[in-house]
Amino acid sequence: MGEIKVAVKGVLIHNDKLLIVQRSKTDSFGAGTWENVGGNMEFGEDFEQALKREFLEEVGLAVHVKELLYASTFVINPARQIIILVFLCGSDSNNVVLSNEHEQFLWATKDEAMVLLPQPIINDFTQHQIFERLF
Repeated sequence: MGEIKVAVKGVLIHNDKLLIVQRSKTDSFGAGTWENVGGNMEFGEDFEQALKREFLEEVGLAVHVKELLYASTFVINPARQIIILVFLCGSDSNNVVLSNEHEQFLWATKDEAMVLLPQPIINDFTQHQIFERLF
């Protein structure tokens, strides 16, 4: 029997740029890839609590969660499926302090995000008109 994990991701825009982070090159899954801030929910958390925790842990930012943008799912291997809930977030600060989970961050333009983000994220953003809606 397989395992299902629920993850939350945040789309944070500041001055018409999207915050993206590059996974550590030693990460066991997706090493070196760019992504939005977020991660797996912990037992007992609601979506907003999980996303706020992930932003503080990964980039040192306090955020407020505005709205659900979309949900997506994919299978990592025959025994593991991930469900991702992607939320629009806001923050009063843009002073990023990275954890050791990530190599670097970028406040990316739409064009930079289209080049750096993996194709599955681009596909989700396109399907749900995220770029058109936020840029």
